[in-house]
Amino acid sequence: MSNGLYPIGIQNFESLRNDDYLYIDKTALVYELVSSGRYYFLSRPRRFGKSLLISTLEAYFQGRKELFTGLAMEKLEKEWKRYPILHLDLNAQKYDKPDSLDNILNDRLAEWEELYGSRPTEVSPSLRFKGIIRRAREKEGEDVVILIDEYDKPMLQAIGNEELQNAYRDTMKAFYGVLKSMDGYIKFALLTGVTKFGKVSVFSDLNNLEDISMDRKYVSLCGITENELHTGFEEDLHELAATQGMSYEETSKEMKERYDGYHFTANSEGIYNPFSLLNTFKKMQFGNYWFETGTPTYLVELLKQNRYNLEKIENVETSADVLNSIYNDGSAIPVIYQSGYLTIKGYDKVFGLYSLGFPNREVEEGFIQFLLPFYANTNAVDSPFAIRQFVGEICTGNYDAFFRRLQSFFADTPYELAKDVELHYQNVLFIVFKLIGFYVKAEYHTSEGRIDLVLQTDKYIYVMEFKLEGSAEEALKQINEKHYALPFEADSRELFKIGINFSKKTRNIEKWLVE
Repeated sequence: MSNGLYPIGIQNFESLRNDDYLYIDKTALVYELVSSGRYYFLSRPRRFGKSLLISTLEAYFQGRKELFTGLAMEKLEKEWKRYPILHLDLNAQKYDKPDSLDNILNDRLAEWEELYGSRPTEVSPSLRFKGIIRRAREKEGEDVVILIDEYDKPMLQAIGNEELQNAYRDTMKAFYGVLKSMDGYIKFALLTGVTKFGKVSVFSDLNNLEDISMDRKYVSLCGITENELHTGFEEDLHELAATQGMSYEETSKEMKERYDGYHFTANSEGIYNPFSLLNTFKKMQFGNYWFETGTPTYLVELLKQNRYNLEKIENVETSADVLNSIYNDGSAIPVIYQSGYLTIKGYDKVFGLYSLGFPNREVEEGFIQFLLPFYANTNAVDSPFAIRQFVGEICTGNYDAFFRRLQSFFADTPYELAKDVELHYQNVLFIVFKLIGFYVKAEYHTSEGRIDLVLQTDKYIYVMEFKLEGSAEEALKQINEKHYALPFEADSRELFKIGINFSKKTRNIEKWLVE
């Protein structure tokens, strides 16, 4: 095992250093950050190390030199001055009522007022915050450091509730606007969150805030790079390989496919999800650790509200303006991207468009599987079992059982989805065949209501054509006339050509024919 304990769930820099937890040294980047600017915003998915970064900055501005022994910061920093710090963490709170945000702000402001005093005329959160900054500067004799963790938690929890979002937005706009008006009293400020601030009125008055979320220089400020994986966890990789009965090369490849792939700007190095990586090494077992810690229910609701065609999620093209926006027009893509379920895959310089896709297998498989109960007639408990049955039926050539099971997925279609039968049909098939494709070779093509599919196992090849309001006979005829099966006819495996028809009237698969 590497030198030190795995810091899973450890977000306090002092505890991490004093208790000999493993730490990948990010302090050279931290020093660059504090030396080259004053007001920053950083967006990263959950459990990517944002809170630890905030805590590291807090220790630095407290002048805690002893905590940085052996790290890059020890040699870079010469003065080690102590500054007054106002640290606000909005993560540990449920925001479901208009006064939820006011309550947590009031609690934190009261704590700071015990240190720095108050005035009777300071009645609103923003006025109190402004007074605290001024008095902290006067009392301590140094400019103030402001660290705000998960600034957007109230906004995220209020997605779908426009009235509540507007209430939080108004409070936050006034509160964060203090940073600009008190510029002469502030040494440094960092706000972190999942969602970005572009196009959001929360920050409309704070135009001196530098967004480093897509800054190439800071892509590795949170998360683990390929080089850090192999320098900081080399022993662990060898141990994992031995435990799993795999070679070192196979293990490294598996880690990369499962947990790497986050790109926070175009053509940048990939970043590993630190939470999944650390859990894998601690348990010496691969798993969907990051995905399992949070259920993206609000994202699914956005997709359903927008009647989103799920097949498009694999090939999203969008602009920087969209990536920098928060949920404000009902669009699901910005929030899905910022939440870490999609990442940058490419960039078209001519048109200024980013290509998005799933970062890795953990996210792709976890997200698609999570979608299934929201669209099909199944529940979260039974979904993995159902997919296993689907795969088993395909692998044994039992296509009749396969289609009967698929019929059950369309049964009792929820009312809100039944309003757009064609889209619902497309989405269910996409989810099912994507999940099957993780276990067997699948090629899936769609075009305006037409779906053709090829599934391959070690014994069987299935060429399928799906029709909407046509006939199974017509679908099978198309397979033959357009020679869909021609590439496989010389194959030794048994070949099935299957035509399937979906009826809008019954909202289900009406018939299938096999040759």
